[in-house]
Amino acid sequence: MKKRIRSFVYAGRGIKVVFASEANMKIHIAIAILVVIFGFAFKINITEWIMCLLCIGLVFGAEMINTAIENVVDLASPDLHPLAGKAKDIAAGAVLLCAIISVIIGLLIFEPKVWNVISSSF
Repeated sequence: MKKRIRSFVYAGRGIKVVFASEANMKIHIAIAILVVIFGFAFKINITEWIMCLLCIGLVFGAEMINTAIENVVDLASPDLHPLAGKAKDIAAGAVLLCAIISVIIGLLIFEPKVWNVISSSF
């Protein structure tokens, strides 16, 4: 049981480290806060909340995996190496792909609501 509790402590430490040290994670946090604010403001439904939260979790998780890969690659290959660069580029590309898909989903959810507000103002 102690091992299991320790694994949660280590995982919590990892979350804390990446949120405190990664500039891109700070950008993801800011965007996630905006999504939550807009979610409440536009009264999105439960399915839309699920999609938004899944996207936020997906981008956060991808960024954390990217950071872990970058750290391990830097440790294993402190000198420039084509395979090290390739691994880091692929991991960064995965984050970018998750972010792009999340933006598309966000637009599908929020764009009609924004247009309804704009059109009802005139």
